[in-house]
Amino acid sequence: MKTDAFALRHIGPRENDLQHMLKTIGADTLNQLIDETIPGDIRLHADLNLEPAMTEYEFANHIQKLGNKNKVFKSYIGLGYNAAIIPAVIQRNVFENPGWYTAYTPYQAEIAQGRLEAILNFQTMVIELTGMEIANASLLDEGTAAAEAMSLLFDVRTRDQKKSNINKFFVSEEILPQTLSVLQTRSTPIGVELVIGNHETFDFSSEFFGAILQYPGKYGQIHDYKAFITKANENEIKVAVAADILSLVKLTPPGEMGAAIVLGTTQRFGIPLGYGGPHAAFFATKAEYKRSMPGRIIGVTIDTDGNRALRMALQTREQHIKRDKATSNICTAQVLLSVMAGMYSVFHGPKGLQYIANKVHSSAATLSNSLKTLGFEQTNTAFFDTIVIKADAKKVKAIAEENEINFYYVDENSVSISLNETTSIADLNTIISVFASAKSIQATAINALSETNHFPESVLRTSTFLQHDVFNKYHSETALMRYIKMLERKDLALNHSMISLGSCTMKLNAASEMLPLSMGQWNNIHPFAPLDQAVGYQEMLTKLEQQLNVITGFAGTTLQPNSGAQGEYAGLMVIRAYHHSRGDHHRNVALIPSSAHGTNPASATMAGMKVVVTKTLENGNIDVDDLREKALLHKDNLSCLMVTYPSTHGVFESAIREITQLIHDNGGQVYMDGANMNAQVGLTNPATIGADVCHLNLHKTFAIPHGGGGPGVGPICVAPQLVPFLPTNPLIPTGGENAITAISAAPWGSALVCLISYGYICMLGAEGLKQSTEYAILNANYIKEKLNGHYDTLYSGEMGRAAHEMIIECRPFKEKGIEVTDIAKRLMDYGFHAPTVSFPVAGTMMIEPTESENLEELDRFCDAMIAIRKEIETVTIENPDNVLKNAPHTLMMVTSDNWVFPYSREAAAFPLEYIAENKFWPTVRRVDEAYGDRNLNCSCAPIEAYIES
Repeated sequence: MKTDAFALRHIGPRENDLQHMLKTIGADTLNQLIDETIPGDIRLHADLNLEPAMTEYEFANHIQKLGNKNKVFKSYIGLGYNAAIIPAVIQRNVFENPGWYTAYTPYQAEIAQGRLEAILNFQTMVIELTGMEIANASLLDEGTAAAEAMSLLFDVRTRDQKKSNINKFFVSEEILPQTLSVLQTRSTPIGVELVIGNHETFDFSSEFFGAILQYPGKYGQIHDYKAFITKANENEIKVAVAADILSLVKLTPPGEMGAAIVLGTTQRFGIPLGYGGPHAAFFATKAEYKRSMPGRIIGVTIDTDGNRALRMALQTREQHIKRDKATSNICTAQVLLSVMAGMYSVFHGPKGLQYIANKVHSSAATLSNSLKTLGFEQTNTAFFDTIVIKADAKKVKAIAEENEINFYYVDENSVSISLNETTSIADLNTIISVFASAKSIQATAINALSETNHFPESVLRTSTFLQHDVFNKYHSETALMRYIKMLERKDLALNHSMISLGSCTMKLNAASEMLPLSMGQWNNIHPFAPLDQAVGYQEMLTKLEQQLNVITGFAGTTLQPNSGAQGEYAGLMVIRAYHHSRGDHHRNVALIPSSAHGTNPASATMAGMKVVVTKTLENGNIDVDDLREKALLHKDNLSCLMVTYPSTHGVFESAIREITQLIHDNGGQVYMDGANMNAQVGLTNPATIGADVCHLNLHKTFAIPHGGGGPGVGPICVAPQLVPFLPTNPLIPTGGENAITAISAAPWGSALVCLISYGYICMLGAEGLKQSTEYAILNANYIKEKLNGHYDTLYSGEMGRAAHEMIIECRPFKEKGIEVTDIAKRLMDYGFHAPTVSFPVAGTMMIEPTESENLEELDRFCDAMIAIRKEIETVTIENPDNVLKNAPHTLMMVTSDNWVFPYSREAAAFPLEYIAENKFWPTVRRVDEAYGDRNLNCSCAPIEAYIES
């Protein structure tokens, strides 16, 4: 046994399990199984051209040496990114804790109450600091949050504005440059015209439906926007404000000025810079826009016993319901980061945040005063943390970099300096000495901070915030550690048991992949630092792009999209740019199979395409005849086909090359959704099947943890003809020769977590990657055969095999009054998270075990499913008081003196022997979704505040 081989640790089944598993599924060898699963005409004939696999020890040394090539300067660049102090208690107990980072999106609320409470804290923090009525569970970054705000305001135009096709959106010239680039990308396809200008000279014309302001401005100037927002509202122009969240501790919240939306990033609330991400954006708005709000909302409801419970609210806004009618394709949040930011506020409380904000502002004021004493002009008349100094930028830059300092150089005579909570008096003296040297004069050292406010009374915050108990009782490390642990115990994550979610690929997130994220050489780099300070990052990111090119068979990759949905959108925008470059502006039809994930049609609509749905056959495959008919019908305007492969039904369709050729023959490009890439790596690839672009979910196939619903990364890989159009960034150029504008705010998106996928590929190598795919297919087919005779598999390939996932039929159980939801809730009593429920087929379950699960865990899961099937046989539709309908069973139920159920406590809580060894207790009974939506509350209010009268 080669104990230093990473594949040995990543892949679950042992070598001596293989024959037993193959015998169960009726195959002589693993090669036979793969041959029976994947069509021969798309198989790869050579191993992936990747470097030999590293051991975990070798990778640790490699990543340390690579990290040492990065130069960690003190960065005062600002522009929405600021160094922050991560409280050690949060770093150790959340950021580095698999109980938090391996959890899934909280669709199964009863086993996610801890995470839901943590996100509710985040939402409460955002609502109170912004002065708004409702907030979501976070978005991807500030730039994309601004784009979502623009889309929302466009969607909620008045009837007359829609009738008159009012489409102008005012963008203040104070907006962050990367935000402007994302707005430019997102506005054009949906028909919004951006007008960039000075808010002080804006004419409030009836041609505008909305506006966005930056607060404070991009170089730190604070404006009092009350009059602007009032006049805009009088003229039916709704205003979004991109705000610095720490400044809102000191400044009047935009909600109190009448803003319709307030957005920004919570990065400076204890989240590392990470060369651009991941960071949790915030998004708050008025309650009247709740149905148009992008992303997820956590809300308060009650459970079966009337006790307080939390869940994701308004789930009908999800894209698989609205599809091409959706105004956003976002189906995720930056949950792990929003949990950290929320905990930062819990730890510090209102007084702690005031202390931090005062210190930051006093540092900026002290620096401004000191530099004025040296004879420099400071141009911001009102500021929070950022000042602008008139100086010889070239001379200052040379001296600053000698002192390992980065400023932002606005132009040759202006230097912008953004201070943060890490800035000390010693740091201020170093900055002062840099400017003194630039003038060849002697600086006088400071030894205390000025306490003068450098902004007018009119923008001074007077309202209180964060008065709820949770923000005022966990201020010692012991208290917060125990609070975090209490919440963690309420959540079922991958460190407890298998999470077999089809399409979501909850595989092992190895500790050796995760460790570099805590290293200062990697997490302390500003995204707009000069490239020569990020040599290690550039090597890693370039190498990862090359690795993904090899794996997909494509010619180019961009890592900028910071979620799968962003990847979809990026892929379509690159296709759009390609057609336009050839003069084919009319090519705007996207063919999408009816089985596709709902983000596909939503993304196509956002990219300005017309969605045409194609039929699916009874066996789950694409109806090629219908596709051919529609491709021919729309051949003059065909832009692309969006296809998932293997299909959403868990099958390698043998007609895939015929399908892709059909699209090419009619002038279109093929976009492949990479959700199921875990069944392809090393065995086939998107280029071989005939695709032109695919997005990859690095949080699925390439081991970035789901983090309770985020972070995710969704890079796109493209064929040669699309490489020139890969996206750029306005501050650090990226992408191709004819690059589209930015998809997300940072040049390389969520660069920090790309280390995980880089480590995954480096340590597995070509052989390990191929083995991982083979064992993913093996594990899925093993479950399929173990459940055979108990559950029917809805779809399978021509040889009777599943891909890496399968759909089991649960609809016949309705005859006994049992819904698929009842099975999902009962699985909690067995210690398992439910597989994917009712997607892509209502009333079914989609199961994906991944290669990481060992034989014992696969058997435990199958035993649980078989036991539940036997329980279904014992119930009747006439008597709904049964063990499935009452599931899940809480500890409070089972230990109550009052047991009124027609089955035993043992049957409820310990139906199989293994459960007693590691029992997981759901903390609430089944939640009431409808009640919570009727009484929407998404902040930390007491239960009395939302009880129905």
